[in-house]
Amino acid sequence: MNPKQPALKKTKEVEVVDEEEGKKSKSGPELLRGFRDILPEEQGRWSFVRDTVRSLAQAYTFDRIDLPILERSDLFQRTIGKGTDIIEKEMYVFTDPSNRSVALRPEATASAARAYIEHGMLDRPQPVKLWYLGPMFRHDRPQAGRFRQFYQAGFEVFGGEEPIIDAQLILIGKKIFETLGIDVQVQINSIGTPECRQAYLTELVSYFRQFRNKLPDDDKRRLQKNPLRILDSKEEVTLGLLEGAPQILDWLDEKSKEHFMKTLEFLDEVEVPYVLNPYLVRGLDYYTHTVFEFLSAQDEGDKAQTALGGGGRYDGLVGLLGGRPTPACGFALGIDRIARALADKNINPPPFPQPQVFFAQLGDAARRVGLRLYEEFRVAGVPVAEAAGKNALKSQLEVANKLGVKLTLILGQKEVLDGTIIIRDMESGAQETIDSKKIVSIVQRKLGGDAGVVAATHSPVADS
Repeated sequence: MNPKQPALKKTKEVEVVDEEEGKKSKSGPELLRGFRDILPEEQGRWSFVRDTVRSLAQAYTFDRIDLPILERSDLFQRTIGKGTDIIEKEMYVFTDPSNRSVALRPEATASAARAYIEHGMLDRPQPVKLWYLGPMFRHDRPQAGRFRQFYQAGFEVFGGEEPIIDAQLILIGKKIFETLGIDVQVQINSIGTPECRQAYLTELVSYFRQFRNKLPDDDKRRLQKNPLRILDSKEEVTLGLLEGAPQILDWLDEKSKEHFMKTLEFLDEVEVPYVLNPYLVRGLDYYTHTVFEFLSAQDEGDKAQTALGGGGRYDGLVGLLGGRPTPACGFALGIDRIARALADKNINPPPFPQPQVFFAQLGDAARRVGLRLYEEFRVAGVPVAEAAGKNALKSQLEVANKLGVKLTLILGQKEVLDGTIIIRDMESGAQETIDSKKIVSIVQRKLGGDAGVVAATHSPVADS
């Protein structure tokens, strides 16, 4: 060995420190804390939720709108409220290359209101009914069912002030959960108008001031900056004190009371059960009048874990953003939590129609013919599986067995030359050779009514 050349040392695995966690982790690509991959085996539940939302939106004549993930940060700072946790510590805010302060959207109602103003939707027939679906972002503390990138589906109605709109939105949400097979409890309240809330807030602050030494630091801050937010506290001490706190319903003006009572009457008419929760306020400052939540009926004790969706009326939001004062109401559903609720109930629909036919191909000539035949099955609406990367017939048949298909089609060099194909019944093992030009119609006949299910909607299937 050359004495001037340093001896080779065994390389060590590089370690990096996660600044947030304060602990070492192995180098290489890995997820940021609070983010996750939604894997193929989970997609059945997610598709079930998306398809159900889409179906109900269409049934109630809502139009789809896709909103940008990135917005100017002041859009949310002006609408959500400076005293809320979202604005103070949860928004992903940064300066873009154009030196603008921008944010990953923490919710989509403000974006929908911005779109309503910017695109002149006030000139359209009112009310304007929109629905959306997509990711939101909050730098919240990750825990079960709560992620920093999470997904919501939302319904928004602009230009309608009648209580029937509030009730119909609640009905739509309830029907979505019924279709999914999830039992929910509807909790509802009215927080009136900003004007009638002033006297209530004075009384609320006076009540909690006598217990100030018992309040957690976050709730002391809420009491000072945004007293209504203390009703949204998750702290056990504060929740205990709430039992004796004044109720906002006692401070509503006559118009607010009338709106709320009519909303409840409409819910009674369509037989939607509900629970009056006098301390329900929701976590955003733009709400007025009706507010509501959908809680899992199985775990009603822990609000933070069981809230699957919620919303309310926000008559001042469009005006706050510079548009003409426009009444509005809406709600959003947490798809992550709903998918988890489906998993807890062992509801796991397949992500796409399960194939009943497997196509085994031996050799390049068979693969070339197979490409054409596969396309014929696709056009006919018959789901077909294959394992083109495997060469041996035995290994391909093993895949067919795992998939549980009814029929396997076998195409080899001899069959290509003869213009034939072999059909094997996977249950009996019986085989027959037929004309490849007739294969699609023969398979459809053998499958009977089970074929042609590509366009079918998902239905819940319990895991075995």
